[in-house]
Amino acid sequence: MRRVTVPGDRPYDVVIGSGAQHELGLVLDGTARAAVVHAPPLAGLAGAVVETLQTSGVAADAVVVPDGEAAKTAAVAAGVWEELGRLGLTRSDAVVGVGGGAVTDLAGFVAATWTRGVRAVQVPTTVLGMVDAALGGKTGINTGAGKNLVGAFHPPVAVLADTDALGGLPEAEFRAGMAEVVKCGFIADPAVLDLLEADPTGRRDTEELIERAVRVKADAVGEDLYDTGVREFLNYGHTLAHAIERVEDFGWRHGEAVAVGLVFAAELAGQAGLLTRDGVDRHARLVAAMGLPTRYAGDWDRIQSVMRVDKKARGASLRFVVLDGIGNPRILADPDQAWLDAAWAAVSGGVPT
Repeated sequence: MRRVTVPGDRPYDVVIGSGAQHELGLVLDGTARAAVVHAPPLAGLAGAVVETLQTSGVAADAVVVPDGEAAKTAAVAAGVWEELGRLGLTRSDAVVGVGGGAVTDLAGFVAATWTRGVRAVQVPTTVLGMVDAALGGKTGINTGAGKNLVGAFHPPVAVLADTDALGGLPEAEFRAGMAEVVKCGFIADPAVLDLLEADPTGRRDTEELIERAVRVKADAVGEDLYDTGVREFLNYGHTLAHAIERVEDFGWRHGEAVAVGLVFAAELAGQAGLLTRDGVDRHARLVAAMGLPTRYAGDWDRIQSVMRVDKKARGASLRFVVLDGIGNPRILADPDQAWLDAAWAAVSGGVPT
């Protein structure tokens, strides 16, 4: 079993490996009650989690929410709050999120807001959840204005990344999660790039790749929980990605949108004279080898409008994480429109519209 400690005022462990979810009893030892939030496709695993907790003396109940991004709405959150009230969940109890990034985002948000904060334990079941959504303490739901614009910083007390859950993960979902892994390689750990260039599927070195990505995020979160400094670098590729998701009404997988966003950000850095042509091309080449999209054709004017209300924006200022060389991220604020247009042309396959 691999362990990564996320530092901070209340440090916690990310446990990575086969059977990690069985540590729930230790994590919540002495807890009276827990609500296990999950989507219908994971009823079997959620049932096993409930049984693990009950065996450990925790009165656990399953709370079912919609699958995917449909879970991340104010209406669903309100329904979960009502269920927590019915179960009698108090401030000394806990919420356990079992599922992909959408469910762990929702579970964390509900935990942050119920009685102004109860403990959260995340049991991510996707690569995306294990390396990104379930750790770091960012929780949130979506609104008509954009993705994750309503939320709270609420670190979990543990993240149990049970890699057994990845066995039944559809290949497209596995690939999409790897977009967040390769992102960590570009911004901080080039060894990740070497591993993925040797095996673009990520299947050969899955646990090492997850551990390396978790360490990158843990280092950033430990230094900057509230996303005012170095943590912003974790948003590499995400400004365009979130706009694509919003314009496509979340019909694109997050990792697929991030993949295009990485290529866009690399092209933008190239236009700004920060990243060499080799560095730019390495993005597109590796992302494509991983089976992820490098192109997106859409309404450029609308995409830009949505990017301006992204939660990483500052007023009317557009901000992008770019690379000043592999492994050296920086912020590029208000880039020249010509640079943006050229980067868009590279990912849209044509001229800006």
